[in-house]
Amino acid sequence: MEYIFTNVPHWHMLLNHFPSVGLVIVIGLYLTSLYLKSEDLNRASLILFVVLGLLAIPTYLTGLATNWAILNNADISGDLITVHQDAALITFIGLSATSFLSWLGLWQYRRFDQPTALIKWGVLVVAVISIVTLLETGARGGDINHPEIRIDAGVDIAAQAASGTTESLRAYIFNSPWIWPAMEAAHFIGMALLFGVVLFVSLRVLGVAKIIPFQAVHRLLPLGVLGLVVNIVTGMAFLIADSQRYTAIPAFYWKLALITIGGVSALYFTMFNQPWSLKAGDNAAPIAKVMAAATILLWAAVLLLGRMLPYLEGV
Repeated sequence: MEYIFTNVPHWHMLLNHFPSVGLVIVIGLYLTSLYLKSEDLNRASLILFVVLGLLAIPTYLTGLATNWAILNNADISGDLITVHQDAALITFIGLSATSFLSWLGLWQYRRFDQPTALIKWGVLVVAVISIVTLLETGARGGDINHPEIRIDAGVDIAAQAASGTTESLRAYIFNSPWIWPAMEAAHFIGMALLFGVVLFVSLRVLGVAKIIPFQAVHRLLPLGVLGLVVNIVTGMAFLIADSQRYTAIPAFYWKLALITIGGVSALYFTMFNQPWSLKAGDNAAPIAKVMAAATILLWAAVLLLGRMLPYLEGV
């Protein structure tokens, strides 16, 4: 546990460069694709938006862990950390929304040859909003180690932290007798939905139920992504409410890494030609079968680690 708390701030500092620098670059690529009307560049931009959204998960969660790693430092203000976390939460929501809309655009590219105008412009609008909130998050993060550069030095930072989103959400979850059980139920339903779709789609690629063309099971992918969204929302709520406990469990970081990799693997079934071209009775190519087997194992490991986390505290 001491090893994790000592090193997680370095991981957070490394990871936060991907969404901060990456989002600026990808927005530029996306605008270029719209100007040039290049579908290839547009697809590439959407893929990168999805990847940035997935990387936002470990970036935000290592930030929560960093809070507990540096909180006892006399030179660090806990209130400034809380204000930074409030801004980071809004940015995380924006990046996640951008990632979800981008994935939906990729799914529509495969099914309908073109995403709808609502999705295409929605991605741009949400991405631009995210970059604005990201600038605020970065500025608040800089205040933690350098409070002398704060531009709002006259603001009561303690009152701002106490009334912020993070503290309000934490208090709401802990003070409500039903919200935690309700989130647990939603989390299990989301995982069942996600893993069920992963299993069904992957088994078809592995040769089970070959009478079904892949294009038919491809329709189920939005249900699986919906399950992932439910899991991310409820999982984040658990972590915000009890971050000190979860971030002290080493297995939690393995789960975090597997979720990120598992999310990237979903792109293969969303848009690649090899699984999409499977007709009724067709056998998948070896690489497609490897991806299918790996995806099942990844998400099975996520499910197992999630279930075992309470028993792995201190291990």
